[in-house]
Amino acid sequence: MRTIHISDEVTDALGDGRAVVALESTIFSSLGLPAPHNEDALRRCDAAVRARGAVPAMVAVLDGVARIGLDGTDGTDVGRVLAGTHKLAERDLPWAVGTGLAVGVTTVSATVALAAGAGIAVFATGGIGGVHRGAEHSFDVSSDLTALARHPVTTVCAGAKGFLDLPKTLEYLETLGVPVLGLATDEFPAFWCRTSGLRVPHRVEGPGAIAQIVRAARALGAVNGILVVNPCPEDAALARDTIEPAIEDALAAAASSGITGGAVTPFVLSHLADATGGRTLPANLALAEHNASVAARIAVALSAASR
Repeated sequence: MRTIHISDEVTDALGDGRAVVALESTIFSSLGLPAPHNEDALRRCDAAVRARGAVPAMVAVLDGVARIGLDGTDGTDVGRVLAGTHKLAERDLPWAVGTGLAVGVTTVSATVALAAGAGIAVFATGGIGGVHRGAEHSFDVSSDLTALARHPVTTVCAGAKGFLDLPKTLEYLETLGVPVLGLATDEFPAFWCRTSGLRVPHRVEGPGAIAQIVRAARALGAVNGILVVNPCPEDAALARDTIEPAIEDALAAAASSGITGGAVTPFVLSHLADATGGRTLPANLALAEHNASVAARIAVALSAASR
């Protein structure tokens, strides 16, 4: 029974010691961005990684096989991911593979787990999950956080999604022992917004410095991941006082509709796109592309040092 397949391109790059960047598939599916924006996001992130000298490795489950890297010439497989509607966290992977799930798109936790198993050291996404608002009652805490703590992968993101409880998310990352590095920022970004009012534990000025920290972590025997927070590009970012009222309305709508768990994120993202007249969509695309570019630069720096 074949459970994992690594594409030829990714296999060759890993074998040669070249840089590889893992990409989750949820952000490129219908659950992440509406068509045709999801396809545009994939095109831009793929190009950003390649432009910096790394190989992109999108992760998904197709026909019961965990796929790490999809052949860029295989439009059928890419199209299936773009239309995917079944979201998988790390805990869902054994079920998805064991039951032969046709199409499963991976979240941060599932992507980090599979990337680590394949020997991929760097992962780019939009924003991580975290502690939800009201978690003291619902206990709704994303498995993304524990995956970051369990797997030695450096994740590049625009902070946590802005509708989460960001202070509690940062506190939980500290509890789990996940280093949080702010790339040229003193503040933890809030996804569409460049600032949150929360200070990051450590500021770093560039991908080369991040690569040095990653190497130091491995030399010290650390087996956890590292989180790099990279603010949304300024020309695409939204102001906090613009987005916060829309977030409150979206969360209230989700609660009144009885939407909980993993269904909250796609519901809120869709609601916010409508409430802001579509302004969240350009921000999503810009931050995903920017994160992919930064992740590629970190991966290249790591691979150069290892060679």
